[in-house]
Amino acid sequence: MTKPPIAGNRTGRKLGQRVKNKKMKASSRQWLERHINDPYVQRAQLEGYRARAAFKLLEIDEKHNILRGARRIIDLGAAPGSWSQIAAKVTGSTEEDIRVAAIDFLEMAPIPGVTILQLDFLDPSAPQQLIEAVGGTPDLVISDMAAPTTGHQRTDHIRTMHLCEVAAHFAIEVLGEGGHFLAKTFQGGTERDLLTLLKQNFRQVVHVKPASSRSESVEMFLLAKDFKGRQPEEEVE
Repeated sequence: MTKPPIAGNRTGRKLGQRVKNKKMKASSRQWLERHINDPYVQRAQLEGYRARAAFKLLEIDEKHNILRGARRIIDLGAAPGSWSQIAAKVTGSTEEDIRVAAIDFLEMAPIPGVTILQLDFLDPSAPQQLIEAVGGTPDLVISDMAAPTTGHQRTDHIRTMHLCEVAAHFAIEVLGEGGHFLAKTFQGGTERDLLTLLKQNFRQVVHVKPASSRSESVEMFLLAKDFKGRQPEEEVE
C-alpha cells in the first residue's frame, strides 16, 4: 500500500522553510518555497525517486493494478525519469535484457535497464524507434507528456490533449492484448472522439486524480484498461 507523505523530520529537513533570496521574483520564490516544503518531494528524495511524480503512478497502480505482471513498458514524456525507475523495477529490466523504453525531448540521466531516446515523440521516426528499443510487445504504455504551458488554459488544454490523442493511437498500435494505457490530461473535458476511440479498444476507461497530484493543478490522468486487441482489417474487394 502506498504510504502517505512523510513528515519533514525523516528527511532531515523541516517543513515550512522560507526562501530568503530577495533578488528572486516573488513568484519564483513562492514556487521554490512550495517545492522544498512539499512532503512528496521530500519523500521522493528519501526513497531515491527522481521526482514526486513517482507517487502519482504508484497511487494509480495501487487502485487499478496496472503494473502487476507488466513485462515491457514504454514511457512517453519520461524526463526526469521517476516513472521509468518504477517501470524498470517492476519489469525486472536489466542492461542485458531491456524491457523499458523511455522518450523525451529533454536530456535524461541514464537509468539501468532503460533505453532512453532524446527525441520529440511527435517526430515521425519516434514510434518505430520505441518499438525497437523496448525489445518486444509492450503491455503498458504510460505518458506524462504535457505541452509547454502558455498561461492560456484553453490553449494549454488543447495542446496537451493533442499529445494525449497521439499517445492513445500509438498505444493501440503497439500494445498486446490485455495491456493498459495511462496518460496525463487536463481538466476541461476530454475530447469525445478520444474517449470513443479508447472505449472501442479497451474494456474500461476512467479518469483518475491521485492524491499526490496537487489539488490546485488541473492535471488528471486518463486510464484505459484491458486492451481488446487489434481488429483485423476488412478486406477491400
